[in-house]
Amino acid sequence: MSEWKENQLKHVVDIRVSNVDKKLHPNKTLVRLCNYMDAYTNVYLTNQISFSTGSADLNEIQRFGLRRNDVIITKDSETPEDIAVSSVVIEDLENTVCGYHLAILRPDKTEIDGRFLMLQLKQPDLKNYFYSVANGSTRYGLTIGNIKRAKIKYPSLHTQRYIADILYTTDIIIDKTQAAIAKYKAIKQGMHYDLFTRGIDVSTGKLRPKFEDAQELYKESKLGMVPRDWEVEKLGDYSFVTKLAGFEYTLYFDYSKSGPIIAVRALNIKQGKLACDNIHTIPKETSDILPRSQLQKGDLVISYVGTVGQVAVIPENNKYHLAPNVAKISVDKKTVDPFFLNQFLNADVGQNEIIKLVSSTTQAALSMQNLREVKFLRPDLKEQKEIARRLIKADNNYEIEQTYLHKLQMLKAGLMGDLLSGKKRVMTNNSIDAGNI
Repeated sequence: MSEWKENQLKHVVDIRVSNVDKKLHPNKTLVRLCNYMDAYTNVYLTNQISFSTGSADLNEIQRFGLRRNDVIITKDSETPEDIAVSSVVIEDLENTVCGYHLAILRPDKTEIDGRFLMLQLKQPDLKNYFYSVANGSTRYGLTIGNIKRAKIKYPSLHTQRYIADILYTTDIIIDKTQAAIAKYKAIKQGMHYDLFTRGIDVSTGKLRPKFEDAQELYKESKLGMVPRDWEVEKLGDYSFVTKLAGFEYTLYFDYSKSGPIIAVRALNIKQGKLACDNIHTIPKETSDILPRSQLQKGDLVISYVGTVGQVAVIPENNKYHLAPNVAKISVDKKTVDPFFLNQFLNADVGQNEIIKLVSSTTQAALSMQNLREVKFLRPDLKEQKEIARRLIKADNNYEIEQTYLHKLQMLKAGLMGDLLSGKKRVMTNNSIDAGNI
């Protein structure tokens, strides 16, 4: 850290506060206008962004035209937290001008790399400084003096660029991972629609033809057009659902007495699965006293108060117990696959069935009687299992990418904390010393 310098921004950047508004003035030149939201929502400004059309005169174009290495910050906002949000121009932007409520920080190219400056402006010390000096009551803003007095720490220009390269590469991988997640999410939504309207011809392993192409394969039902051999059932039909029960309210249930049995609360049911990162447990003796709300492998749990309609499948025996505001659905596994029912109830079609039966006073709630009225589709068991298998595979792909994204975000946060503070000395011969980052 000893080789790092510290300077006020006024000594290492040229600060330019834009006054170019969104109006199209007939006596001015048409330009691409980098607006507030362009700078706020994008870390790296490139030609891939769809800048709006604006207008500026020659003096404005010369003063506020954007160049590679320029850093943009939000100068005004309705909340102080959104002050000095930074982005950086990383390629030549033809005929592009910085708009109103933004400021350009144009680095001295012999001292500061723009990408490094953008990253430093996101560090807690500088964020806190800008937060503290932002003035206003209903709208907050920075003066040029506030910006000039901000202090930045920085190593040699060569080291700055190396640090910026490392973090830019991480950002690129994060962006690709987020794109993959969005793709898998869209795929899953499309699969929901196809599999719960057309299903699978198990003899071929393919989707049935669309209704428009083979109307003879379909019939009208209370859930719309469905394959002819499918049935629409209710959760309260005990030919298929062997038990539908809510939590047994009793003084025996006490979170303060911990034990080996996990009490499944509404917050433990997320995106069709159990989320056991915030659990309460109870002793086995307490669970034994409350047999009606014990949970076994293959039981479904559903939240019915507050955040209504969150559904998941219990993965193993003798480890879980209902908590208040959660009900269980036990199915006859000879006719209903619990994993299929879980996928159906978490899909839009199932959620719509649940939501329309929700009553609301002070908070949303689904009575046990209304829960019995929830409809679900029942194909042949073999087809149910194949539909569930495909959807679970899609879920797994999505979760793999989500887990990878979380790791990348944690890695980036660690890198930023270490590299931008000088805690890790950067060796620019493609290695970083003092620890494996």
